[in-house]
Amino acid sequence: MNIEHMKENGVDIAVVSSEEKVIVDAQSALDLAMTVRHETGADKIVLDKRAVAGDFFILSTGMAGEILQKFINYHVKAAIYGDYSCYTSKPLKDFIYESNQGKDFFFVSSKEEAIQKLTQIP
Repeated sequence: MNIEHMKENGVDIAVVSSEEKVIVDAQSALDLAMTVRHETGADKIVLDKRAVAGDFFILSTGMAGEILQKFINYHVKAAIYGDYSCYTSKPLKDFIYESNQGKDFFFVSSKEEAIQKLTQIP
């Protein structure tokens, strides 16, 4: 796992890249958030969708809700970038839409868009 610290428009952001899955359950998501905060001081995380376990995108597993709740509890904001066109689940599409309307968690198509989203929120 590689954590790149950047400052964009005065906002600390950590861009996480990895060849392996970084988020496989709620505990690994919390561990990532705390590692990022410890190493960079950032509470905003950009993450490639390929570093997230596929179960995250199956809402019936409860993983997505559990992870979002952990991030909200610990004041972590995140944007996951990648291609979401392969998903046909209406509940997942609704979840992505609703998340993107909020201020804590975003699903976008590119790393640049993820960085932009996180710099626009307080």
